[in-house]
Amino acid sequence: MIHHKLLLLFITATCASVLASAHAADSCVALGHLRIDDVEITKSAMMPAGTAVPPAYPGAPTSGPLPEHCRVDGVINRRKGADGEEFGISFALALPDAAAWNGDFIMQGGGGGNGVVAYPIGASYSGDKSALGRGFAVASTDTGHKAKTGPFDFSFMRDQQAYLDFAFLANAEVAGVAKKIIAQYYAKSAAYSYFVGCSTGGREGMILSQRYPSVFNGIVSGDPAMRTGLSNLAISKWIPAAYNQAAPKDESGKPLIDKFLTDGDRKVFMDALMKQCDGKDGVVDGMISDPTSCDFDPAALACKPGQSDVCIAPEKVAAIKKAFAGPKNSYGTQVYPGFLYDAGIAETGSVPGLLALGVNGLFGPYPTVTEIDVDNEALHASDPLVEPASTNLSTFSARGGKFLFFHGDSDPWFSPLDTLGYYRSLAATNGGAEKVSEWSRMFLVPGMRHCGGGPALDQFDMLGAVVNWVEKGTAPAFIIATGKAFPGRSRPLCAYPKHAHYSGHGATNDASNFTCQ
Repeated sequence: MIHHKLLLLFITATCASVLASAHAADSCVALGHLRIDDVEITKSAMMPAGTAVPPAYPGAPTSGPLPEHCRVDGVINRRKGADGEEFGISFALALPDAAAWNGDFIMQGGGGGNGVVAYPIGASYSGDKSALGRGFAVASTDTGHKAKTGPFDFSFMRDQQAYLDFAFLANAEVAGVAKKIIAQYYAKSAAYSYFVGCSTGGREGMILSQRYPSVFNGIVSGDPAMRTGLSNLAISKWIPAAYNQAAPKDESGKPLIDKFLTDGDRKVFMDALMKQCDGKDGVVDGMISDPTSCDFDPAALACKPGQSDVCIAPEKVAAIKKAFAGPKNSYGTQVYPGFLYDAGIAETGSVPGLLALGVNGLFGPYPTVTEIDVDNEALHASDPLVEPASTNLSTFSARGGKFLFFHGDSDPWFSPLDTLGYYRSLAATNGGAEKVSEWSRMFLVPGMRHCGGGPALDQFDMLGAVVNWVEKGTAPAFIIATGKAFPGRSRPLCAYPKHAHYSGHGATNDASNFTCQ
């Protein structure tokens, strides 16, 4: 009799599961007939559990097998634009099973020039599980155009509306549509909404807090591409010109920037840097926990007359100091911040660190000139449509919004000091630094390059931190970080202005033995 009852319970549960799955599939397909002004739903289909999604780019975090979910694709404001090209804000939305949905919505930011609808899983900076795997409804968008020649195709900018969509309009538009679809599918609205992005996605998060303060409850902005014109001036022109002044020349007198420093030069430099600043956090471990307080001066490495070992030619040292100090105009005014001396600046690869430049930069060959007209370059480097410069976030913060920033200390594209400068500037407009810390925190990531990589602990759960702050009122004093560069190691990423410091007791690979000072 007991066996019969158990069998009956099993059959009942199985039937209920099948019926629920069938109902979910019907509800998902029905979204294809949903009517929203200026929106075309182009696809709505159930995606089976175990669906695997490749990394968005080489080295990007993988999501692991996904749970069963309804995927909805659509286009907002489809139109013909410049030269007859078709434009429109394409988007995708992943909706977990109703029983698995945590009641929240997250939007994942883009990268580069966008132009691609990435799979909406929210895999970055969400810990061991993707946002979708954690029960969030997740949206993504191409911000209004299709990339044709790669991730840095900005040809769409010739169309004014496409440029406006990319600059600031598209993410808020998609968020509004996604919320309507979520309410339809679950028969209730999302309780909280979040945005997480890095690089271009980091800039997008800042734009949303400034221009659309009521759309998201929590925002995470990493390594934001906040002033691309001026950062390009620094990394693509100012730094190469400084290096060219001391680089060897070919037979025609052209500087050979890839031979500016030898491997030996870089080793001498990094050995001295790490000796000076690595141990300031209480342990020598290949990481500089507080590079803003690193008192390393490359001038100490300049060869003296008759010296040739364990030193660097004085003209090379002068060039490095000029490069890392950042561009200044003819009046001596800093137009873009300098860069930090950090553990990852000599890294090689497709995007080399600032001590390992090759012949080509991100957007083509480096200039062979030795001087740059910074006054003229800076005059044309700013674009108010794209740049998230406003510091008045009074509405965002008054509504209970929470904002987390993070930036890799060895980022070779965007200076962490620029993001830090913006964060500091929030104080003047929003009641002081202490008041700002009640709704925003900044985290510097030692050794990390642009959005990840480098001799760093670059895996951390920023999403969980902002959710806990928004929904539970728990402000993050620190966030635990791990990473492939240092297997078995964990460290706290401390909220600025504090940094991790070894307590002097216990294993140095265990975050619990570090305090924020």
